[in-house]
Amino acid sequence: MIYLDYNATTPIDKLVLEKMTPYLKDFYSNPSSVYRFAQESKRAIENARSYVADLISADPEEVIFTSGGTEADNFAIKGRAFFYQDKGNHIITSKIEHHAVLKSCEFLKKIGFEITYLDVDKYGIIDLNQLEESIRNDTVLVSIMYANNEVGSIQPIKNISKICNKNGIIFHTDAVQALGKIDISVKDLNVDLLSISSHKIYGPKGVGALYVKKGVKLIPLHHGGGQERNMRAGTENVPGIVGFGEACRISKEELKEQEKKIRLLRDKLEEGIKQKIPDIKVNGHHDKRLYNTLNICFKYIEGESILINLDFEGICTSSGSACTSGSLEPSHVLLSMGIPHELSHGSLRFSLGKFNTMRDIDRVLEVLPLIIEKLRKISPFWQKKYG
Repeated sequence: MIYLDYNATTPIDKLVLEKMTPYLKDFYSNPSSVYRFAQESKRAIENARSYVADLISADPEEVIFTSGGTEADNFAIKGRAFFYQDKGNHIITSKIEHHAVLKSCEFLKKIGFEITYLDVDKYGIIDLNQLEESIRNDTVLVSIMYANNEVGSIQPIKNISKICNKNGIIFHTDAVQALGKIDISVKDLNVDLLSISSHKIYGPKGVGALYVKKGVKLIPLHHGGGQERNMRAGTENVPGIVGFGEACRISKEELKEQEKKIRLLRDKLEEGIKQKIPDIKVNGHHDKRLYNTLNICFKYIEGESILINLDFEGICTSSGSACTSGSLEPSHVLLSMGIPHELSHGSLRFSLGKFNTMRDIDRVLEVLPLIIEKLRKISPFWQKKYG
């Protein structure tokens, strides 16, 4: 099998699994208990917290563990909105956010909040002037993702942060796709809230974190015990947290090495497709894009058909976000970038990772042109143009 869907999820690193195993078998105690056996679990959580914090240049006490990126996004947006709803009810986000952000905003809109959705340009990047013009006296939060999960476009986070800071507005960024691919420093970026997830960096599923800058207040979404400094109730997922911490430790060590290797593979794949297949469109910014991500529209055919044919060849890829892969609707990201409805249907996302090889790329470049040619021969749209 050739796996090219790392933006959806990553395989777990064997070193991560080894680190987790004792906490699945031997150290099974509840970290909230007071006896010595339980304190081993407590120490493991705090060690993991320090590794997570180190990867984003945060202080450990600013890291709140969650069940993943979706919960972290919900916590940041709803927690902030509810805490300040007596001071304002206006939130700014973009049209290309992950559904964890968009659905949270939709929920808040139903209960009286007002949401402004910023446009993006043809590369998927927001207009800073529109952001500044959208800020109101009752704006309580701006939420803009760091890097898009579908096309890989990277937003000018530091500039967004400056605008928010100048206007006294809390800024949240969904950095789930950026983690492990971009060298993140929350101090340098000066963000207030930042969401991350374990399973995007070769860690286990079901665990993530929200960075909460010191002094930023949120209403907890979970009520119960006093875990995570009374911010996130519930017995901690010790093995998952340990795995997340180890994945962050490894990621920090490998960051530059993996960028060089994976960028080379991505660029070879992109150039090969351009040379071998006509009538395509590469989506996202050429430079301001995640080095592992390649999103392409193949004109006159549907992405789902390409996916199925690639699957028959043992190649796993995606037509967009894994969270919406069962939908027949075209990508909201591509539509927001001005790509026509019919062209958006023919999109494919290749997202590469550290276990990919040059042989994987060669194999894709061998079979993909044949698949595209076969599908276009039976496409009425292709026949209409070239028949």
